[in-house]
Amino acid sequence: EEVIPEIEEAVKIIITQLNKGGRLIYTGAGTSGRLGVLDAAECPPTFGTPKEQVVGLIAGGQKAFTEAIEGSEDSLDMGKSDLEAINLNENDVVVGLAASGRTPYVIGSLKYANETGTPTVAIACNKNSEIGKVAKIAIEAVPGPEVLTGSTRLKAGTTQKMILNMLSTVSMVGIGKVYKNLMVDVQPTNEKLVSRAENIVMKATDTDRGIAKEKLAESNGNVKLAIIMILLNTDKDSAAERLKDAKGHIRKAL
Repeated sequence: EEVIPEIEEAVKIIITQLNKGGRLIYTGAGTSGRLGVLDAAECPPTFGTPKEQVVGLIAGGQKAFTEAIEGSEDSLDMGKSDLEAINLNENDVVVGLAASGRTPYVIGSLKYANETGTPTVAIACNKNSEIGKVAKIAIEAVPGPEVLTGSTRLKAGTTQKMILNMLSTVSMVGIGKVYKNLMVDVQPTNEKLVSRAENIVMKATDTDRGIAKEKLAESNGNVKLAIIMILLNTDKDSAAERLKDAKGHIRKAL
């Protein structure tokens, strides 16, 4: 609760940058890096984001997600070069994660982002952290000593994941990826998600499964279009035009 104001400030910046066509970029090492990659990976299936819109960078690269790459987190230059490799620009926003608050890889990435004029956010589990001093916004949530001393995959990891959940979820609400409390940009790419898409349409429109299936078929599986088609009793093209004018927000389209 103590860091809700900082989380709110960060969310506003993330929404602004995403609406500019920018990216939300997480950067971290070890557990912190893996949590960023995990949150980024969940955005496309949950919110229908392009895979490049939310990016997770981890010190040591993709291999570090399943293996400990010793020493990779100690490089300031690697934090910079990883952002250079994805062509960081001022429309993006960089969120650096480090439980200790002093990981060189994260410090390097945040400093480089500042140099390019890109907004920066730090998430640390210590007060007055080094990354908090570098970033424009510092989210410093202190969970207290770990049950296993120094094992920051425990309380610190859980704390960071909760913060990431808030940042990404509320930001997705802000750019129109949610209607009421429904994941209306879900991509029905497997049997479970096809059923979920039908359930979302049914709940949003108070209709039966038959109509939900019919409109999803007509809209090529686009949940938002199916909802608008049902609620406004209109065709796919008209619904698509309304949704485009509303910049993806169902409520505005209605």
